[in-house]
Amino acid sequence: MKVSLGPVYFYWSKKKLLDFYKEIESSAVDIVYLGEVVCSKRNQLMLSDWLNIAKRLKDAGKEVVLSTLTLIEADSELKRLMRVCKGSEYLVEANDFAAINIMSKQNKAFVIGPNVNIYNAPSLNMLAKKGLKRWCFPVELSRVALQDTIKEKDKNIEVEVFVFGNLPLAFSARCFTARAYNIDKDACKHKCLDHKEGLLLSTQENKPFLIMNGIQTMSANSLNLIGQVEIMREIGVDIIRVSPQFTDTRKIIKIFKNRVENLIDSNTATEKLRLLNSGPYCDGYWFEKEGMKRVKSA
Repeated sequence: MKVSLGPVYFYWSKKKLLDFYKEIESSAVDIVYLGEVVCSKRNQLMLSDWLNIAKRLKDAGKEVVLSTLTLIEADSELKRLMRVCKGSEYLVEANDFAAINIMSKQNKAFVIGPNVNIYNAPSLNMLAKKGLKRWCFPVELSRVALQDTIKEKDKNIEVEVFVFGNLPLAFSARCFTARAYNIDKDACKHKCLDHKEGLLLSTQENKPFLIMNGIQTMSANSLNLIGQVEIMREIGVDIIRVSPQFTDTRKIIKIFKNRVENLIDSNTATEKLRLLNSGPYCDGYWFEKEGMKRVKSA
């Protein structure tokens, strides 16, 4: 079982991103996903910058995957998508069916990200004929659904599961961050840069509910499935994905890597994460319960 680092969902400064990936070069992670997946207006890094980062990570022994935009709304975004899909030596994570179509027409292998609604083995098996190499399990499905799908899918399709970080829930043509400032989406002034971990939306009872991240909504509580690593291994999961955090990502990766390699047990890993990142945590939909609940602590 390998550990991957997903794409950065939030809008960070160029310096922060460069420093972040410099640190990841010496981390324990096996696979790194790079690129802007939320909003095309987030232009701190250009494609050339991402490719420079990709080369350094590859030289450091990491497998690099380029992630694409999740919501394609304009011709300029489609052209950007085509540049990523057609001009790269790296594997591509498709977060939209446009990317799947482009990759399959070129007979290139691709990854399906967690934001693409693929829920069953027949769909996966059909896409395998078009070049699907790896499937990142949608976060709204349960362990039972995953187990059933693994039994029926093409055995050559790798399975990846999102195990740590704010759950990526939905994308919209509307920008929630711009709306919070009462400004137009097209004149947003890059307000997302002011919110390195998104905008918190609380309930009337003042409990954390959602994170507003531009056009994306995420869970306020962070998914933490460190206690389910062994079960995932048993049912056939190949890769577990950690989502980038503003602080301590390298240490979080190390905890998951140590758990994957059985260097620490589940209880020890859970406690180490709690001391490093106090949450609050949730189990997502893994146990077929409400996504924001914490059913099991380990």
